[in-house]
Amino acid sequence: MKWDQPAPWAKPAELTDYDAVILGIPTRFGRMNGPMAYFWDQTADIWSSGKMVGKVGAVMSSTATQHGGQEMTQFSGIANLLHFGMIIVGLPYSFAEQRTLDEIVGGSPYGASTIAGGKGERQPSEKDLAGARYQGKRVAQIAEQLVRG
Repeated sequence: MKWDQPAPWAKPAELTDYDAVILGIPTRFGRMNGPMAYFWDQTADIWSSGKMVGKVGAVMSSTATQHGGQEMTQFSGIANLLHFGMIIVGLPYSFAEQRTLDEIVGGSPYGASTIAGGKGERQPSEKDLAGARYQGKRVAQIAEQLVRG
């Protein structure tokens, strides 16, 4: 996780303020990294309140290598969201760019992803970014539909 990022960090107590939550999870040894797990470890009160039930959730991930555990990382995040009763939105194969064979590209039905390199030296490809935008747009559309009823 980039601790010096310019964007603000969400606090666990703020989760109930959101209609949707998209987790961006870096992979550590093929699973959710420690700081993200720690974040969720602080949410027992929110879980027991049921205030996240019916809200939309999605997961995106990054790994150092092509086969570094993107899907397992996403499953770990999805499992957390399901425990909270959230509705999961993935990256369907209607986003056809994730099926390309002409370059290394992230993405699966579980969520958008990218390969960042072991030291963060690789930036997401245009197809990786397009997958994240596609999934993000679906999350926003579904959350809006649920809020409006």
